[in-house]
Amino acid sequence: MSHQDRLSPNTSGPHAQALLEVFEQLLKHADFTGLAAPKDGRWSFRGLVMTALLWVWSDEPTLTARFSVAQSIARKLWNHHVTAAISYQAFLKRLVRWTDPLLQILKPVLRRSMREAFPTHWRVAGHCVFGVDGSKLELPRTRSHQARFSAGARRNGASRRRSRQPSRQSQQSRRRKLDSAQLLITTLWHAGTGLPWDWRLGPAHGSERGQLVEMLSNLPRQSLLTADAGFVGYSLWSELQGAGHDLLIRVGSHVRLLKKLGFVREAGNTVYLWPEECRRRLQPPLVLRLVVVQGARHPWYLVTSVRDRKQLGDREVAEIYRRRWGVEVFYRHFKQTFARRKLRSHTADHALCEAEWSMLGLWGMLLRGERQLWREERIAPWRMSVAGVLRAFRGLLDRV
Repeated sequence: MSHQDRLSPNTSGPHAQALLEVFEQLLKHADFTGLAAPKDGRWSFRGLVMTALLWVWSDEPTLTARFSVAQSIARKLWNHHVTAAISYQAFLKRLVRWTDPLLQILKPVLRRSMREAFPTHWRVAGHCVFGVDGSKLELPRTRSHQARFSAGARRNGASRRRSRQPSRQSQQSRRRKLDSAQLLITTLWHAGTGLPWDWRLGPAHGSERGQLVEMLSNLPRQSLLTADAGFVGYSLWSELQGAGHDLLIRVGSHVRLLKKLGFVREAGNTVYLWPEECRRRLQPPLVLRLVVVQGARHPWYLVTSVRDRKQLGDREVAEIYRRRWGVEVFYRHFKQTFARRKLRSHTADHALCEAEWSMLGLWGMLLRGERQLWREERIAPWRMSVAGVLRAFRGLLDRV
């Protein structure tokens, strides 16, 4: 970090110093020199990032009120990075313009900090494990959101089949469902630390599996991905293994597994995924291992590409899949504790921007909280209270 980039507060006090330490830690490895400098020179990229994080950390009832708090704190503490007051509209315009390039810098920074802070929690059962799952965020009912994110927009006026005697109520219900706008978010979640690693956003009618494929290049080498029965299929599993990763996926009756094909030296739990279409195309079968785990009510059928029990035993398979539940807990905290079940922005670009920075902001808060608790009290990451961290951050903002 250059001398000009160092964060030195313009006001003293323990709360100002504490907030300074938070940003110094989060942005320690961030390098914005590769980005073209803003033409007006009123805000640095570091100032824009700090204001955006303060914006999503605030608990004010409206987005404009959150921005007022964020800009006030940023200009009070770091006016060499935020040299002039601007309107909320100008802030959003700038943030939308620079969100993608800034996240390309900030995500690797937080990933590096995770590895440095938690070397003993980096692996689970000898593997770098990531859970993956999708969820949906509600949006205000505006024309901008409906045009870009609703299922009705995808149909683009295509003809629909009508029942012989359609009821008025059913038509209205279908119309409301088609016109409702939601954001689909698919998240890669690191099982060892309980922190997000990457995510993708798109319309609710998008593909979770497609979003996962987009994120494969950002995974560490030879990662192990665990997911529920929504992430199945020959094409997806082939791409996972082709990228050098292993899988541990729950399967249901909709997945047909074969046995005793003789392609490899088989054990009793060797199975193959080889759909008829792939056989016709002369594509090779996927060789997997089936593990049956007795759950609380019924058994789980899990398949993994790690066929050697010495590398991953049956008990470890069950433990890793149980940890996959953590990604759903993360979504619950994001939606309820962090209050992002329904986004507040009224235009599509602004909603994407709000969601991106909300995810980054929660990631940064949890990373800071986990690191502090681990260093000071040796409390494991998964035992941290998300609500407690959120209260601590917002209390800090109120006292600066």
